[in-house]
Order: sequence, then structure tokens, then C-alpha cells
Amino acid sequence: MSLSIQCHGAGTPLVVIHGWGMNSNIWQPVIPSLSDKHRVYSVDLPGFGDSSWPFEEAVNLEILVDAIAPALPEKCHVMGWSLGGLVATQFALKHPNRTLSLTTVASSPHFVESDSWPGIKPNVLEQFQRQLDSDFRKTIERFLAIQAMGSSDAKAQIKLVRELIFSKPTPGQKVLKETLKLLQECDLREQLANIEVPFLRLYGRLDSLVPERAITNIDALAPQSTSFTFNKSSHAPFLSEPGDFSRILTEFTQR
Repeated sequence: MSLSIQCHGAGTPLVVIHGWGMNSNIWQPVIPSLSDKHRVYSVDLPGFGDSSWPFEEAVNLEILVDAIAPALPEKCHVMGWSLGGLVATQFALKHPNRTLSLTTVASSPHFVESDSWPGIKPNVLEQFQRQLDSDFRKTIERFLAIQAMGSSDAKAQIKLVRELIFSKPTPGQKVLKETLKLLQECDLREQLANIEVPFLRLYGRLDSLVPERAITNIDALAPQSTSFTFNKSSHAPFLSEPGDFSRILTEFTQR
């Protein structure tokens, strides 16, 4: 398998993992500030950006972690956004001795709404699965619009994200379907209590994919973690409030 990882800066290693339909370019607005204190490893997950998709069978989180783990530093801080937060969490659970800290950004241990859990309505993700058959680029763009919804700079944010992610190869239909299934099916709620490393959770107050009322539920599942909510952000606080985002993350990892 060919795995694409871009490195920037010097210092303690920090691995950053993008979300569904994206690639490592999404972190570009905060790479300069993060690489002041860290050697930043920006990963294209298998099948996204410049990384190949080597799997014949259906994937799960463990398979994704096993695919990227050999290419990562022996010890590192790990940060994942959205779907990348699930991958980062699975890495920290499987490799606690390699994980200096875990940060999840606009991520949930279980993304789908149910009677007792706030999240994305199941029919929204089912609709995305169906649309991937007809026009997957349009599906990604629609997902971008939902992510930016509520943000004061939504139009500018969508334009920026489009420029960043479409400057790399677009993922294939199979990749998008398999990884969207992870968003639909993954449930790490019970495992959160087992995270032994320093654990920071970052959210956007205006996020419609990980609604604010989910944060209290996750607090109860991971009492050993700390959380911070960006008031002016929706699903991508590192794009809406990059200065504060980099400061809070760096303060955490430097501790």
C-alpha cells in the first residue's frame, strides 16, 4: 500500500487525521502555527488524497489503524477530526504506549442519532450512500455545506475547503461508501472509559453533525478527558478560529 504523509516543522511528533471525503490538505490553515512546536505528520487515510486503497474486504476502524500505524512515529500526539477522530481514538486504544495524547475535533464516539443519543439523523447518511451512486463529487460538496452550516463564514469556509481538498485526487466511490459506513456503524462509546492517555475533545457550538447536547453525554462517558467548545464554529473550528484552535491544542500537548 502507498500511504501519503506530509511532514512539517520540528519538535514532538503530532499526527493529524482528516475526516470523511477529505484529505490532509484540510489542515493547511493551521500547519504553520502547529509546526512551531511540533513535527506535524499530516496523513492521507487509505483511499484519500495521494494514498492508495489496498483493501478487498469491508473495512473497520481496526483495519484502518493497522494500515497507518507502521508509518507513524514510535511515539506521537494524535489528533483526528470528525471520522478521523474515530481513527485517532482507535489508535490510542490499541497503542496507548505510542500515544502521548489524544485530541478529537468535532468528533463523536457514535455519530448517528437515536432516542437516547444526539447525532446525525440516520436518513441523512442513508441519503449520502444513495447519492454516491450517481454523483459522488456533488455528495462531498453537499457534505461540506452541512459541515459549515451555522458558521458565520459558511460560504467562505466552503470555498476554502473545496480549494484545499479538490487540489488532490478525488477518492473513488468504493472508498467513500466503505468509510461512510464507518460513520454509520461505529460505536466507541463504551471504550472511551478505557482511554489511558491525556485526552482533549474540541467542539464547535454551531455544529449540526456533533450537536452541542452530545458533549454532556460524552463528558459522562470519558470523565478523564477535558473538552473545549469554540463559540463561533460549526464542524471545523480549526478553519473558523484557527488562532485559538492552535493555541489551545499546543497548550494541551505542551503540558
